[in-house]
Amino acid sequence: MPPRFIDTNVLLRYFTRDDEEKAQRALELLNRVERGEERVETLAIVIFETVFTLQTFYQVARPRIRDLLIPILDLPGLRLVDKDLLRNALDLYVARRRLSFADAYHAAYVLRQGEGEMYTWDRGFDGIPGFTRVEP
Repeated sequence: MPPRFIDTNVLLRYFTRDDEEKAQRALELLNRVERGEERVETLAIVIFETVFTLQTFYQVARPRIRDLLIPILDLPGLRLVDKDLLRNALDLYVARRRLSFADAYHAAYVLRQGEGEMYTWDRGFDGIPGFTRVEP
């Protein structure tokens, strides 16, 4: 049987505990994934949605968002492409307050290629070591 997909709302219920019954069920699922009893998969867009919702709706601070998500990314039973890229993006998101999580992800991607360049007018990228912003 292929892994089941885990959606944003499961992570949000777990993190926010705004519905205690669902939070408990999410915790039980994540515990099974951590113990390797169940395998799940998700996509980067779920992480993006989670970051966005925690930041804008729940007013969670950037460092706390990173601290909540890293253990999820580290779950051995979670299949997710580019976990390292997402971890690096979360670090940049915390370190560079002028960057949205999407822009932090873009910068992390460019940096993964080596010292990289990106066409953009967004000055929020300025000063990132190894990253060069190039205006078209």
